[in-house]
Amino acid sequence: MEQNIAHSGAWALAIIMIVVISWLFYRYLAPKSWHEWANAGVVQAFIIALYAEMYGFPLSIYLLSRFFGLDRDNLNASLWSTLLGMGETGMIISMIVGYAFVLLGIGIFFQGWRQVHRSRQQNTLVTDGLYRYVRHPQYTGLFIALFGEGVVHWPTLFSVGLFPVIVFAYVMLARKEERQVLAEFGDAYRDYQQRVPMFIPRREQWREFIGSSNLNSDE
Repeated sequence: MEQNIAHSGAWALAIIMIVVISWLFYRYLAPKSWHEWANAGVVQAFIIALYAEMYGFPLSIYLLSRFFGLDRDNLNASLWSTLLGMGETGMIISMIVGYAFVLLGIGIFFQGWRQVHRSRQQNTLVTDGLYRYVRHPQYTGLFIALFGEGVVHWPTLFSVGLFPVIVFAYVMLARKEERQVLAEFGDAYRDYQQRVPMFIPRREQWREFIGSSNLNSDE
């Protein structure tokens, strides 16, 4: 491809981002069973594909311009910038909105991890804090963060295609985990299932849910 594409070729930065994000992901999600490792592998593929295109080679832009007639006069590694023809402005807007989702997702993920880690140490069923609004806040946070980074901020053919696969995989994993929790806590968890949604808070609870994602919250 003869065209110069802005914001590409920084492979060292791509490798650093892949290593750091992957370490954080495995550190706090801590897969144990082969189901968890399989799902983590899909997320790992998402991370590699996303940052390899974000900082290295924008394969999605190349494929779209090479085979689908994408305008080659003003190519940018950011897919939104290229598709909408908004240049740097489009990239900045998508970055701001995308990072808002990412930060929200990270806050929910880590607060959910903190609460479930505490409950495992005490061998209790956690139903307060974020767990008052959804039964799997860690996965909700993961979905929001991946959506913000790989769909809103820097969409690629691979990240957009893998995102629904990741959601489906973790829905299946969550159902498997719930069967195990039911076996341990019985009617207490069954009643909790009937009262609380799986991943998405009720519309009137979103503000409280987001407020409970603050890491300084003791709820």
